[in-house]
This record gives sequence, C-alpha cells and structure tokens, in this order.
Amino acid sequence: MTRQQKASTPLLRPLRSTSVRAHRRLPTEDNPALQVIWHVVCTIPWGRVSTYGAVARAAGLPGRARQAGFALRVAPKALNLPWHRVVGAGGRIVFPKSSREHKEQARRLHAEGVSVENGRVTRSAIVNELR
Repeated sequence: MTRQQKASTPLLRPLRSTSVRAHRRLPTEDNPALQVIWHVVCTIPWGRVSTYGAVARAAGLPGRARQAGFALRVAPKALNLPWHRVVGAGGRIVFPKSSREHKEQARRLHAEGVSVENGRVTRSAIVNELR
C-alpha cells in the first residue's frame, strides 16, 4: 500500500498531518462563542484587568479559560480588542517574560495606570465579576 493510499484509508486518516477537526471549524467571525467572549472583553473597564477564567464565566462558558485565550488569539485585528486587560489567574501576564507580547501588555497596562511588578498586576486592579 502506498503512502497516499494509507492516508486515504478511513482508519489511518487521523494520522495525517492535517487535522480532520480543522476542516469542521466555523470561521471565527461566525462562531457565537468567540463573539460573546470578544464582547465580554470589551466590557472590562479602562485601568482594570480581568482573568481568562472570569471572562469565560461572564461569557457563559465556565471552566473554559483556555477558550477565552484562544478567542483573543484568533480575534481579527480590526476589532481592536483591549486584549491587554486579560491576564492569567492571580494577575499573571501569561506570555514569557522576555517576549515582545509580555512587554507590550505591560506597557499598555502601565499606560492605563495598572501597576505591573514581576509580571503580575496588583490585586486591586482585577475585576472578578463582569457582565
């Protein structure tokens, strides 16, 4: 059996390099869960931050903090979301400390008056309940 024949065999199809799930995904603009998360992120007040978990809960997706992170990663730039206002649990900036994204998020938060020390925001800046 040739390599191409193996790839087209239903039992071996999941072993191909392209994901079968990738073909079933909705475009991000049409995904209602992502749109709700984007809307919730827009409700975070200037000078305050929220966690990925709180954003997911407010979007009606409790326990889906990773989905909130995914939604921010795939958000179209044209939406101009305040992505920098979302941090990890405990107020931690989730990007690696030496990365460009970490520095950019810290810079934007400083510009809004949020104190960032050692990659964490102060507890007083965190909003736990969003609408």
